[in-house]
Amino acid sequence: MRIAPLEYENASEEAKKLWDEHEKEHIITNMKRTLLKHPYCFEVMMEWYPLYAEVAAIEGVGELGADIYSYAISSANDCLICETFFRKILMDAGRNPDALDLSEKERILTEYGKACVKQPIKVSDDLYGRMRAHFSEEEMILLTTFAGMMIATNLINHALEVDLDQRLIGYEKGAKKG
Repeated sequence: MRIAPLEYENASEEAKKLWDEHEKEHIITNMKRTLLKHPYCFEVMMEWYPLYAEVAAIEGVGELGADIYSYAISSANDCLICETFFRKILMDAGRNPDALDLSEKERILTEYGKACVKQPIKVSDDLYGRMRAHFSEEEMILLTTFAGMMIATNLINHALEVDLDQRLIGYEKGAKKG
């Protein structure tokens, strides 16, 4: 860890207000506690949630597809925290993240998410064309923006060496669950 996560009792009034509001609907993670040291950065990164909701609202994607997309991006980016976070979601839903049975739309979405990490300078025309067969221009903008936000989340965890949250231990790739 490069920056110790904020402790609530040491938070500014602004950070406490954001913390309290966010905690009504979401868990406060180590990454969020780190971001709360700069409240504006926390607010920017919490826009992930409305983007996620819009991705999940795409016909044929749903929350499962949004989780699979997020998992694909995070695993391609080797982000221990985000990859493990989505592994937990998938495993808790009875899915095996190492052997997902994907629909055609989920397969292409997974491929696109990984390409956004591994080939961001030039996603192939072939892959883009296959995506366009399933998604409108507006949805492509949304999916690409969401991939960018997911990659930014991965970057924060990597660059600041944020510690894995206690509740995620045991869900890491290769961990024996039981």
